[in-house]
Amino acid sequence: MRSPYRTLSSAGRTGLATAEPRLLRDIALVCLADGVVGMSFGAIAVAGGLPLWVSVAMSLLVFAGAAQFSAVGILLAGGGPVSAVATGLLLNTRTAAFGLAVADALGRSWPARLVGAHLVTDETAAFALSQRSPEARKAAFWISGVALFAVWNAGVLIGALAGTALGDPGRLGLDAAYPAVLLALVLPALREDRSGARAATAGAAVALAATPLFPAGIPVLLSLTGLLASRRRSGKGGTARPEDPGDGRNGAAAGTERTGAEGGGPGGGGPAVTGVREEGGG
Repeated sequence: MRSPYRTLSSAGRTGLATAEPRLLRDIALVCLADGVVGMSFGAIAVAGGLPLWVSVAMSLLVFAGAAQFSAVGILLAGGGPVSAVATGLLLNTRTAAFGLAVADALGRSWPARLVGAHLVTDETAAFALSQRSPEARKAAFWISGVALFAVWNAGVLIGALAGTALGDPGRLGLDAAYPAVLLALVLPALREDRSGARAATAGAAVALAATPLFPAGIPVLLSLTGLLASRRRSGKGGTARPEDPGDGRNGAAAGTERTGAEGGGPGGGGPAVTGVREEGGG
């Protein structure tokens, strides 16, 4: 059985030898941004009252920025651990689809697949899917995955160490980083997907209405009812066109448009994949 460390080493050597300079530049830029966000996460988590080891362990074991920000945000707001874990798991379910999309880049042995599955994120999936050949996809995935994992955890540790000296994060306005980061993750997908925008609007309305009535964390879970409103609206729209021409051209065009908006990349991340392609392709 081949060791996952040998797989990582082999993939790293092959990837660095075959990766385009622009791909490496793009990965470096994303790593820089993720490192800054990681420092913010570590600082706010520790300054908010969580032990240093909790933020570090969470980053090593979870390695999912949105899930970590949401879970810690709920805990710091007074919510229970069940709500925090449930919210993090719901946010992380999208990585299952990413894993299927980049399965060919993970490797064949089960140890390599286990390690690779832990490195599947929005960014690593976007980098892998932006490549055309299987070899390039594998190189992009492993280079970006290992680099992002190292930079993210280093950033969290640095931020956590600094957070012990910050005191109250609200005093410096750092508590705004949680909603700011989550909003930055969501907005690109909402601009491309009208259905997602409707669901987000309905979910936000439900969460705001539920906030005075329920403990912290519960309104976030209740906001998922926005998906039901979006699905009901889509169902009505789908049955409202019986008079369309029967040649199928309009339906095909609509299907193509939906595919471009919804299936372009990770997390509704058509923008993420497109951005990598445009930078990497010149």
